[in-house]
Parts: sequence; structure tokens; C-alpha cells
Amino acid sequence: MTTTFPDISINTDRLVLRALEEVDAPALAEMMNDEMVAAWTAVPQPYTEDAARRWITEHAPTERTAGRGLDLAVTEFLTQRLVGVIQLTHTNWHVRSTEISYIVAPWARGEGYATEAALATAQWLFGDQGFERIELRTAADNTASQQVAQKIGCISEGVLRGACIARTRTEDGTWADLRTDFIVWGLLPEDLEGVADQMAEAGYSSFTDWS
Repeated sequence: MTTTFPDISINTDRLVLRALEEVDAPALAEMMNDEMVAAWTAVPQPYTEDAARRWITEHAPTERTAGRGLDLAVTEFLTQRLVGVIQLTHTNWHVRSTEISYIVAPWARGEGYATEAALATAQWLFGDQGFERIELRTAADNTASQQVAQKIGCISEGVLRGACIARTRTEDGTWADLRTDFIVWGLLPEDLEGVADQMAEAGYSSFTDWS
């Protein structure tokens, strides 16, 4: 049984999802220092280019070869500009399940990139890798992430009370931890039925290919 993700490239009409490369480090660091990323993720703040390079050259390859997950750069097809990151974590190869998360650069928000990238990844996982379940967790107040989950067909399965540590700005400009709930979403292969068609009708890509 395969227990490691391949070195994959996933293509849509507008995006290319590929392995992170060292050239991505400056854009990755800039993205991770965004206020919204700092608020809703555990990314260290401030986030340096050296930290980005360690993620790209050490963490991401180790996670993939160990079978624990996969980190993909999300880039614009036409400009090759880094617009975000897709992460797969907590992968269980016996259950054929994994947890997905996504981050989008502030300049690229509102274009449907997170939805397009997450849907393409789900189609690849179900169609090519034989996965049976994808899980997604969103902080209770992170409505933007919740909207992406709903658009790709995820079903809200419950709430993990007090399980999430978000961050908020204090009066002196520093970050403080803020405990909140996690909403747990599940996606099964049958949940994708009709989702691509709905996205196409809304003007977003429904084409996905991988190599």
C-alpha cells in the first residue's frame, strides 16, 4: 500500500499547484506576515525569509517523504506568482483520510483561488490517490475559511469546544492568544457531485488535471 504522496503538479484553468521552491521564500514570508494569517494560524510572528526557506527545504520534503502530509504552492498559471499554499496534514493511510488547510495572500483574496485550489486537491485525492475522507477545521469566527469549506461541498460535522488558539492584537500592538472553538468539516467523494458544475456556473474553473 502506498503511504507517501507523490511529487505532484495539479493544474486548473487559472492555477498550478506544485511543490514549494526556494524562489518562493520571499513571497511566502510576506504572505505569512499578513494580519489575517497571523490571527487564524499558528505561524510564528514575525515570519522571516529564513523560516520560509526552512519550511521549503526541510519541513515540506520531510512531511511528504514520511507520509504525514503534503505542502503545495498555489501559483497563477499566467504569471507564476505565488497566491497561496495548500497543506495536507494528519494523514491516515489506513483510513485513507487527511486534513486540508489553505492560506491565500491578501492581494489574491476575493478571486476564488482558495476554493479552486482546495477543490482541485480534493478531486486529485479522491480520483487519483484513492482517499475516502478529507477533514477541514476552521476557527469559529473565521467565516472566510468556512465559506470555502461550504463551496467545495464540505459538511459541518460538529464543534470542538475551546480547541483552537487564535490570536488578536492588543492595545500595544503585540499578539495575544485567544481561545475559541473549532468547527469540523468532512468531505467524502460523493459530496463532490455537482460541485464542479456549480463553480463553473459561478464563473470559476471546473477543469482539473495532474501529473
